[in-house]
Amino acid sequence: MRFGGGMAVRIQVIVDESEAARFKAQAGREGKSLSAWLKDAGKRALDWQEHAHNLKDVSELQSFFSACNLKEEGLESDWPDLKRMIVEGARSGTVQ
Repeated sequence: MRFGGGMAVRIQVIVDESEAARFKAQAGREGKSLSAWLKDAGKRALDWQEHAHNLKDVSELQSFFSACNLKEEGLESDWPDLKRMIVEGARSGTVQ
């Protein structure tokens, strides 16, 4: 069997029962087989590792945050506003 231009290799992964249940449940929620979900999770981990250490200077950091801002919707509250909401919520016993 061939995948991605090379021969397919079977990998055995040992996990405890609770991990296996969580992985299977999440794969099901995403409409994937467990194998496909684990493969995608592994690829995401590799991509993260490859890109996590590429911020070598201020301009790369600014580019990173600009890209993040394009992905996110809405505005983030300023810290004083967030702090006020946390304090008010703690005092009233509710979360806003």
